[in-house]
Amino acid sequence: MSFVWAFVVGGLLCVLAQLILDLARLTPGQVLVLFVVAGALMGGLGVYGAFVQFAGAGATVPLPGFGYTMVEGIGEAVKQKGPMGLFTGSLTASAGGIKAAVLFGLAASLIFKPKA
Repeated sequence: MSFVWAFVVGGLLCVLAQLILDLARLTPGQVLVLFVVAGALMGGLGVYGAFVQFAGAGATVPLPGFGYTMVEGIGEAVKQKGPMGLFTGSLTASAGGIKAAVLFGLAASLIFKPKA
């Protein structure tokens, strides 16, 4: 059942993004920032954690999950390293996702040729 909820929640987040694109006339970059900031704010307020427990990957894989991961990483790093954790926590927590995005982007650029 957890797979079903992940699929439903992830799909609803995508529908929400599409509605914002269509109705609010925002650019894709603006919607991206909006979703990451919303995830970070909800994570900071302690709301997104319960959402992640319910939806699993449906809440952590989309863009709000990235903002939530950064906030959680900062919280853990501040507990361990003190104020210096404010600067290092978000990068440490999201390093795997960033590394994967860079490597997959590089692989795609090597395999495919751009259209003229």
